Amino acid sequence: MLYPIVIEIAQIIILLAAAPAFVGWIRTVKCWFQGRTSAGPFQPYRDIAKLFSKDVVLAENASWIFRFTPYLVFGAILLMAGIIPILSVDLPLSATADVIALVALFAIARFFTALAGMDIGAAFGGMGSSREMTIASLAEPAMLMAIFAVSLVSHSTSLSQMVQVMAHGELILRPSLVFAFLAFILIALAETGRVPVDNPATHLELTMIHEAMILEYSGRHLALIEWAGMMKLFVFSVLGIALFFPWGIAATGNIAAIIPAFIFLIIKLAFIGIGLVLIETGLAKMRIFRVPEFLGSAFLFAALGMISYFILE
Repeated sequence: MLYPIVIEIAQIIILLAAAPAFVGWIRTVKCWFQGRTSAGPFQPYRDIAKLFSKDVVLAENASWIFRFTPYLVFGAILLMAGIIPILSVDLPLSATADVIALVALFAIARFFTALAGMDIGAAFGGMGSSREMTIASLAEPAMLMAIFAVSLVSHSTSLSQMVQVMAHGELILRPSLVFAFLAFILIALAETGRVPVDNPATHLELTMIHEAMILEYSGRHLALIEWAGMMKLFVFSVLGIALFFPWGIAATGNIAAIIPAFIFLIIKLAFIGIGLVLIETGLAKMRIFRVPEFLGSAFLFAALGMISYFILE
């Protein structure tokens, strides 16, 4: 039997260590699909190490917000590993933190990133912050609605309780969960800056959103921001697993259950990476003015999920 605090630490280590590898896997699979040569799944580790070895260059008018933001964003994303059941539901923070606290952590990280983008006074930073907050105003309500649709089934907003009910309850195809899952996919694509909302592989000034806010960062600050972005994609992936595909997550802290949970996690993440590549390969980046319609569809799916629960279930 493992102590819950040990599982908590293990999940944080997994988030730190596996997030760059997960992004590297996605990039490698995308190269395979497009017939290009890949740099390998471990290239993100080399990129982060290279950034940490460089000096930090700061603008003369950079305030404490600009300096503090990379550490706050990194810490907020890291704290999410203690809330989401990645390996086990037996977590110390599960009794006090739920999905509302999780969305609040996302909001805090986004708020300070937008402030940092405007802090220097550069045109691109202000443009990126404006676009980011516009997307946030549409994505956060839709995300809460989608998660609440799942919480109605488990009668709780605790992620650990959701996993226990979904994984060990009666297996029923619920229309509310189907609608919530579709909404969650659209929200995850927008929140993590993936195609068709944003393209993380380009820095075209007129179309970029997230990259515009971090153009002024360098050195270890940029390394922390990039690492946090990789962890955010990982967090959304494991959150989707916990909400909709929790089978394999250990119900106890028994070491005999933790090891299979880790193996199931790797398999699920591999399939998520392939699915994300299929989406990004088959779709083109949409115009920025089409994003509200995209996220409006996500909110509609989430609302249909809640309505269908009360009507059909």
